[in-house]
Amino acid sequence: MNEATNQPDDNLHEDLTVKEEAKGPDAELKEAAEEILNEQADKNAGAQDSAAKLQAELTEVQDKYLRLFAEFDNYKRRTIKERSELLKTANQETLLAMLPVLDDFERAQKSFGNDVPEAVKTGIELVFQKLKSTLTQKGLKEMESTGKDFDSEFHEAITKIPAPSEEMKGKVFDTLEKGYFLNEKVIRFAKVVVGE
Repeated sequence: MNEATNQPDDNLHEDLTVKEEAKGPDAELKEAAEEILNEQADKNAGAQDSAAKLQAELTEVQDKYLRLFAEFDNYKRRTIKERSELLKTANQETLLAMLPVLDDFERAQKSFGNDVPEAVKTGIELVFQKLKSTLTQKGLKEMESTGKDFDSEFHEAITKIPAPSEEMKGKVFDTLEKGYFLNEKVIRFAKVVVGE
């Protein structure tokens, strides 16, 4: 019986061994393939994370570059504008210092009497015209005020007087000191008398 009982045990053992042998190489290959696939999937996930991180860094660097480029472009435009404005108004202080001389020439012309020789009048007129034309070439422009509406951006009211007519109300009645522009910028306000 032992033999009979051993027999089935041996058969069972042989069946298991046959199944393991039959299953063995395929199962091992399957397991190895699954391990390789899992490792590859982990590597792919890591590579995708790295790619996503690199893409985010690239986007950030591109954004910084664009902002820096725009900032530099704005700086360049602002510098060019400031330089051109500086060139336009570089002579402002010198021209402001020359305005009282221009005023004195005008007063001298108005005060000429009959006792002043004609040669002196002509000489002063020539010097005055030359000074005025030189200042005009440098960008100085005389402000027209008398008879115009009073504008606080161009005029400085010294006094108000009753208007001789209704249409002179709020208008410049007389100019005591001329105003001047330098390249369309007011460098001296006109001192005026306003009708009310």
